[in-house]
Amino acid sequence: MSSAERLIESTRELLWERGYTGTSPRAIQQRAGAGQGSMYHHFSGKPELARAAIGRTAEEMRATAEAVLSAPGPALERIAAYLHRERAVLRGCPVGRLTQDPDVMADATLSEPVKQTFAWLVGRIAEVLREGRDRGELDVALDPESTAATVVAVVQGGYVLARAAGSSEPFDRAVSGVASLLAARGTSARNDD
Repeated sequence: MSSAERLIESTRELLWERGYTGTSPRAIQQRAGAGQGSMYHHFSGKPELARAAIGRTAEEMRATAEAVLSAPGPALERIAAYLHRERAVLRGCPVGRLTQDPDVMADATLSEPVKQTFAWLVGRIAEVLREGRDRGELDVALDPESTAATVVAVVQGGYVLARAAGSSEPFDRAVSGVASLLAARGTSARNDD
C-alpha cells in the first residue's frame, strides 16, 4: 500500500473513531506510519485528506448497499438482506457518524459526499420498493420514497440505540421490526390477489 493510501485509510479509521476535530494530522501520520513530508507531498492538508477519506468511505458504503440491493430476487428479500447484512453495529455507521460532526457538516466540501450518499441510499431503496410494488410483491398503496426514508432512518437510529445500550440487540430489534412491517405490506398485497 502506498503512503497516500495508508494516509487515506488511517484518516478513514480516525474519522470513524474520533470525528474530524479529534483527528489531528499527527495522529493520521502516526497511524499511517508516514511522516509530515509524505502527508503534505500527497495532500495540501487535513481538509483535503479528510475529503479523500470521506469520499472513499461514502463510495464503499454505496458499493456495499448496491451489491445487496441489486441482487436477484424479490424486493422484500433484497431489502431484508440490506437490513440484516453484517455491520460493526457498536462502532456506528462511518458515514452516519459524520452527520453528528459539526465541523464536517459546516464544510460544504466535507459534507457533500455524506449528503449525496444518504440521498442515493434513500433513492436506491425507493427504486427497489417501487419495483416490488410494480411487480405486485408489495401493497399498491405503499409509498416507496417515504418507506425508503423510514428504512434508512431505522438503520441509522438503530446504530444510535445500540451504541447507547452498549449492545447490538436494539439495532437488531429495530431492523427486524421494520423488516416485519414491510413483510406485512407484502402479505396484504398477496392476499388481495
